[in-house]
Amino acid sequence: MVDTSPPQALKTEERSTFRVAMDSDFVYRFKNSPVAIVATAVVMLMVLCAVFAPLIAPHNPFDPSSLNLMNGFSAPMTPNAFTGDTFWLGTDDQGRDVFSTILYGMRISLFVGAAAVLFAMVLGVTLGLIAGYVGGWTETIIMRIADVQLTFPAILVAMLIFGVAKGITPVEYRDQMAIWVLIIAIGLSDWVQFARVVRGATLVEKNKEYVQAARLIGRGSGAIMLRHILPNVLSPVLVIATISLALAIIAEATLSFLGVGAPPTQPSLGTLIRIGQGFLFSGEWWILLFPAVTLLVLALSVNLLGDWLRDALNPRLR
Repeated sequence: MVDTSPPQALKTEERSTFRVAMDSDFVYRFKNSPVAIVATAVVMLMVLCAVFAPLIAPHNPFDPSSLNLMNGFSAPMTPNAFTGDTFWLGTDDQGRDVFSTILYGMRISLFVGAAAVLFAMVLGVTLGLIAGYVGGWTETIIMRIADVQLTFPAILVAMLIFGVAKGITPVEYRDQMAIWVLIIAIGLSDWVQFARVVRGATLVEKNKEYVQAARLIGRGSGAIMLRHILPNVLSPVLVIATISLALAIIAEATLSFLGVGAPPTQPSLGTLIRIGQGFLFSGEWWILLFPAVTLLVLALSVNLLGDWLRDALNPRLR
């Protein structure tokens, strides 16, 4: 019989690699930071709830056949006077379960936030690498555009881009393209900080010996930027991306609250807050409160995680 088990030396090497990773300074800081542990647990829980919303949600709030208008304005954990149904977080004016709408709304908010940050990161890192490595007029043009954009609030830039993009989109496709237009608008309003950080780090890295050695052996500019400089400037980029995720989620909620974000057919947390705000002073407080608290907890957890990551990756604090 042939022994197909891996050699003992390979098993030992795998265990030692895992042990080195677990004993690293990064993991040690994480294990000794209650704030980071709690924030990570909350973010992971909310992400899992959003991803598996169809399996977790008691109802599908966007299926008209499953709605009963007689359940409208049901208070949390209180049987409805007409149907006798009880909902954990109550219902809205259309009889939709607020808990289910929050789960589905988180999917839109997280997707838009993550996609917008990814788009901004790719665009900003690319332009920052080019500006820092090439220099000259290329750097001047890129950084002057970034400086001009920084003079305007990001939310106003996002609203302007969203309005222009929505205006050139055919009417019959506006609701279908609204989410993607929102992602592009937030991403284009947030690329500047990635570009500025990467450009500064590239100016430092391109004069080091390993870059000069790569030039001597005939490496092209693109290969040097991607294979040599980029891996050495990713640490601050990851920190900025984590913090920007919370800002992107808030920006999406703000745009949706103002009525220029997610469409009513695909409501996000911001849309739910806008809907609940209309019933706040009539006594149906739960329609606004629970989506607002969810948004607050999500943004705060991501922000705390980003702050810890910034400190953990800062060599001056080690």
